[in-house]
Amino acid sequence: MSVQGSKSAEQMAELASRREYVGKPQPKLTVGGTLAQALSSSSVTVIAVLIGCLWSIPTLGLFISSFRSADLIRNTGWWTGLIPPWSFTIQNYISVLQAQGMGAAFLNSMIIAVPGTILPILVAAFAAYAFSWMKFPGRDWFFFSIVALMIVPLQITLVPILSMFTAIGLTGQYAAVWLAHTAFGLPFAIYLLRNFFSALPSDLFESAHIDGAGSWTVFWKIIIPLSVPALASLAIFQFMWVWNDLLIALIFLGGNPERAPMTLAVADLVNSFGSNYEVLTAAAFVSMALPLVVFFSLQRYFVRGILAGSVKG
Repeated sequence: MSVQGSKSAEQMAELASRREYVGKPQPKLTVGGTLAQALSSSSVTVIAVLIGCLWSIPTLGLFISSFRSADLIRNTGWWTGLIPPWSFTIQNYISVLQAQGMGAAFLNSMIIAVPGTILPILVAAFAAYAFSWMKFPGRDWFFFSIVALMIVPLQITLVPILSMFTAIGLTGQYAAVWLAHTAFGLPFAIYLLRNFFSALPSDLFESAHIDGAGSWTVFWKIIIPLSVPALASLAIFQFMWVWNDLLIALIFLGGNPERAPMTLAVADLVNSFGSNYEVLTAAAFVSMALPLVVFFSLQRYFVRGILAGSVKG
């Protein structure tokens, strides 16, 4: 009897716990939880791929049109170029690079973009290391002031900078564009790199200092190798911004057509050859080819660099 009584007591307790669990209101998913579940499904991946493909259609059309003759561009759609017989030609690129001076403009853009990308990254890396791992009076206030510069409109600074460069004879020189892009790119670069540097484990730096390494050694031997994702993503942003810039180049180099970059050359082509679509399509694709190469070469670091400092280890 005692054994049966104990079994019945256990069954009643289990039944009561089930009733209590069923009677309790189930927690409702929040909007964030529902969104997280929706984003984790494979259907979102399919949608993202479809959107990416649709977004690439204009680029594909531009690429195909750049190899077609003027008559075909005017009379048929670009998609007809995918159907045999194909009639592609490279004459458009030859005309653009030789007759229209786009080859010299391409070299000018390279001369502007490479230093305009390296200089702000180098200066920002030094500053971000100081703001992350060095202690000095007013460090947080200095960093806040630099980040606040991100909201200053670019246009209101162009007139005083142009006046200053004119006074010292830099207008029309490559150095004027290099300094302008470095100054305008520093706030965002310092903000991004500082977030990444501060998320690195402090044990590494403590061990290095114990072994006798100075700040210079720590920066080049530890910080830089570990920060490749952030540096690569910043290089993508800065290079594309400098390469696609028209306003700064127009203001500081507009008076020197021999040093005009691709953006100014393409703008002149639009004004001069507005109806010659075969020339414009080839020029447009030449101007966007190098940024595409840079992005796809560094894209594996892109997401990791964008999330710099979001999770501390």
